[in-house]
Amino acid sequence: MPRRTATMLASTLMLIALLCAGVLIPVPYSEMSPGPTVNTLGDHEGEPVLQIAGHKTYPTDGHLNMTTVRVTSADFRMNLVEAVYGWLAHDSKIVPHDTLYPDGKTEEQSSQENAEEFSQSQESAKVAALKELGVPVKSWVIVSTVIKGSPAEGRLHAGDVIKAVDGTAVKQPSDVAKLVTRHKPGQKVVFTVVPAKDQAAAEKAHRTATSTQDVTITTAASDDSGARRAIVGISAGTDHTFPFTIDIKLADVGGPSAGLMFALGVYDKLTPGSLTGGKFVAGTGTIDDGGNVGPIGGIEMKTVGARDKGAQYFLTPADNCAAAAKDTPSGLTLVKVKTIGDALGALKDIRDGDTAALPKCTTGS
Repeated sequence: MPRRTATMLASTLMLIALLCAGVLIPVPYSEMSPGPTVNTLGDHEGEPVLQIAGHKTYPTDGHLNMTTVRVTSADFRMNLVEAVYGWLAHDSKIVPHDTLYPDGKTEEQSSQENAEEFSQSQESAKVAALKELGVPVKSWVIVSTVIKGSPAEGRLHAGDVIKAVDGTAVKQPSDVAKLVTRHKPGQKVVFTVVPAKDQAAAEKAHRTATSTQDVTITTAASDDSGARRAIVGISAGTDHTFPFTIDIKLADVGGPSAGLMFALGVYDKLTPGSLTGGKFVAGTGTIDDGGNVGPIGGIEMKTVGARDKGAQYFLTPADNCAAAAKDTPSGLTLVKVKTIGDALGALKDIRDGDTAALPKCTTGS
């Protein structure tokens, strides 16, 4: 066989082998891509996203779109060819598999966590919007979750209201851990609680339950490396009673990143006029009860998804600004926000056409 023909044949066989390897050999990566965007002021699957009863609402127009990121499933194993294609594509991002599913989490576990975060973000969005409007909201500290096999299992239950620990009144969730860790592992700690079932009955009767009971729990040692802390095996959270009904109807979405846009949607429906002035505004960001906006993941995918749907402005958490500004879709203005107040101020500038006054994202911010 002539040398040239042999060389070409060997090269061809090697190329085929490499292609086969690229298709057959899995790599430890996953893909993120733009997901659906939904107007919080509009309808989704035939019903309003925001449903408010017991309080006057006002007509709205324009868009206040929440944005999402689509990710590959936990069980999906990407091959090398798919990974390279994703790296080269403009509208996707390839990340280590453990970034999306850390510590070997299953898709079911991740979905459950995302659902819980989504539910909490809705509550915080309602609180932030009402506080901005000066509407009082009753809040209290609750048992959010109880770890299976922990000292608290069977003693405390999700939804129990924590009034005090060792006789010291609890004002916020972080107080619980501080009071428990004053103990050494093996010592007893006393929780003064209103059981969840009593609180639920009280809420149905439109009052706050006042009857309490003491629950004594023997602490255990944490599994943390280093100093062994006393724990009981719960996480504390916050629950609220609202003066009227606010329901957020949006299925198949998880995580906390829609909080800001939900809060703005609630605010818009409860106030006369239009927050957007008819403009197409999208955005993202977590929000806490105090109205502070936090960073999220997948910002580059969310800006692409928003612009593809027609967004003109994108409300961007300050901590995500630098990453988002590195590859801003053409025609989209990134607006930096740290609080719901910042967002409302930016929306006023957009409404008034004073875009020069907008705090824009830059690669250095």
